[in-house]
Amino acid sequence: MSGPLILGLETSCDETSAAVLKAPDTLKGHVIYSQDEHALYGGVVPEIAARAHVQRIDDVVDRALEEAGCVMSDLDAVAVTAGPGLIGALLVGVCWAKAAAFALQRPLVTVHHMEAHLFAPSLENPEAVPPFVALLVSGGHTLLLYVPEWGTYHLLGQTRDDAAGEAFDKVARLLGMPYPGGPAIEAAASRGDPARFQLPRPMLRANQRPGDDDFYDFSFSGLKTAVVNLVSEIEADRSLDPDKEDIAASFQEAVADVLTEKTMRAVEEKDCAHVLLGGGVAANGRLREALAKRLEPDGLLLTGSPRLSLDNGAMVARAGAFRLERGEVASLDASADPNLAFPGLVKASA
Repeated sequence: MSGPLILGLETSCDETSAAVLKAPDTLKGHVIYSQDEHALYGGVVPEIAARAHVQRIDDVVDRALEEAGCVMSDLDAVAVTAGPGLIGALLVGVCWAKAAAFALQRPLVTVHHMEAHLFAPSLENPEAVPPFVALLVSGGHTLLLYVPEWGTYHLLGQTRDDAAGEAFDKVARLLGMPYPGGPAIEAAASRGDPARFQLPRPMLRANQRPGDDDFYDFSFSGLKTAVVNLVSEIEADRSLDPDKEDIAASFQEAVADVLTEKTMRAVEEKDCAHVLLGGGVAANGRLREALAKRLEPDGLLLTGSPRLSLDNGAMVARAGAFRLERGEVASLDASADPNLAFPGLVKASA
C-alpha cells in the first residue's frame, strides 16, 4: 500500500544528501554530494564540512525533488538526521528541516544516524527484514546488534576505542594514501599479499566464551599501533613504497577477520543466519566476501549497494517513514545531538 511522500536529509559528516521516498520503500529521487574539500587535510574538518552543507543543501534538495518529479508542497513529512555526528554539520540539516516543516505545516521526524544505516539495505533487498544479526561499521561506530524486530535493538558488542572506518583512515594516512582511507586501502590491498605481514587480531582469542566482557566487543587501536610500529621498522631500513600494498592487504585482512569472527559468534548464539551489514565500511568488498563465505550454505548476507552503504538521505527517509508510522513526530524546538542515544537500544543479557 502506498504511503506518505517523505523528504530525507543527511548532513551528519561530509555528505550532503537528500532523498524523496514514497513510503515504505519506493525511492523516487536521491542525490548525494560528497565533499572533496577534506582530502587536502587527510580527514574531515568540522567547520569546512558545516560550511559546505550550508552552500550545497538547497541545490541538493532541489535536484532530489526534480528527480522525483515533485515539488515541496507535495511532501507529507520531512525527516532529518539529528545525531550522532558533527554538531555543526548536523545543525545545518536539522535547521533546514525544521524551517521546511514549519513552512509546509508538515510533520518533522528526527532520525538516529545508525538506525538509518540499519534500514538502508531494505530499500533494495526485500529480505532485509528482522530478525537478523546486524554489523554496523562506519567511520565513527562499530556495533554488533541482534534485531528481533524493527525498533528493538539488542547491543551485543561495540568498539572500545577506534571505529573500524576510523582505523582505515588512520592507516591510509600513515601509508601516504588519500582520504577517505577505506577505498584507498581496498584498492591497494587488491594488489597486495595479505599473508606477508602478521598483524594482530585484537580482542579475538580462542578461549573467549559467551558472557566474557570482550566476547563481542571490538578494539582497533592496537591494530593501528601495530601498523605504526611495522612502518617505523621498515622505514628505518628501506623505502616503504614496495611494501605499502602488502601492508594494506594485511591490515584489511586483520579487520575483516575480527569483524567476521565476532559476527559469526552472534549468528551461532542467536541461532540466526541472516546478517545485515551496514555503514560506510560495508562497502568493503573483502569484508562482504568474508562474511558471505562464512554464512554458506544456509545463511544470508543482507547488504545495500555501495551507494546506500555510505551516508545518504535515502536511509534517513526510510528510517523516518518507520518512525512516522509509529506516530513519533518531533517538535519544532528539536535540536541536533552529537551524542544522540540509539532509540530502542538495550544491552543484551549475558
